[in-house]
Amino acid sequence: MSDHLHTVQAQIKAACINAGRALNEVQLIAVSKTWPAEKLSPLIEADQFVFGENKLQELEIKAPALPAHLEWHYIGGLQRNKVRKVLKHSNWIHSIDSIKLLDAINRIAGEEGVRPHLFLQVNIDREESKGGFSPEETLGAVRHASTLPNIALEGLMCIPQAQSDPEQARPSFSSLRSLRDEVSQSSGIPLPSLSMGMSSDFHIAVEEGATHIRVGSALFGARNYVK
Repeated sequence: MSDHLHTVQAQIKAACINAGRALNEVQLIAVSKTWPAEKLSPLIEADQFVFGENKLQELEIKAPALPAHLEWHYIGGLQRNKVRKVLKHSNWIHSIDSIKLLDAINRIAGEEGVRPHLFLQVNIDREESKGGFSPEETLGAVRHASTLPNIALEGLMCIPQAQSDPEQARPSFSSLRSLRDEVSQSSGIPLPSLSMGMSSDFHIAVEEGATHIRVGSALFGARNYVK
């Protein structure tokens, strides 16, 4: 598994070189969904300390069982009634898809004395099956988020439409970057981060400006969803 990590790191480096970016501009999030805590040990031993989960029940099991210095990112859909439990283990949430969820996190974060880092999820390809803010709604959502004292707005996140060729995701990543730039300029609100790119297309996302890439199967192998 550490060999897989080195391969992914090499691909990130190559993508950064192609785009004229510094390697330290890109954060690799190892997405460990469906894998037990012990499967993360080889990556931790290889100095991978940032992990992502998309289900609360897995986060609640793994985070307490693994070293306290790990950084956990919650990347799945989040219901408001689960916010408090997520915030106990994760200070990064990538899937903010409504104003109501923003307000709930702000309120609960204030009660818990934390200030989580948030990404607004944008439905960049306007898919009916996906949640998130439309591109037209994003400016208003950013302005609203900037008024909330208990959250740190990092930037935007997207999950492009599934494609057979990773290169076909490039326009989606480019569109999210352009939208981020437009919204930041219009609002005067810094949006330093872009969460985009997964195992099949993270190298394209890095070339298009991703700062956080969410990589699972390229690190852990094909998932086994059988319980």
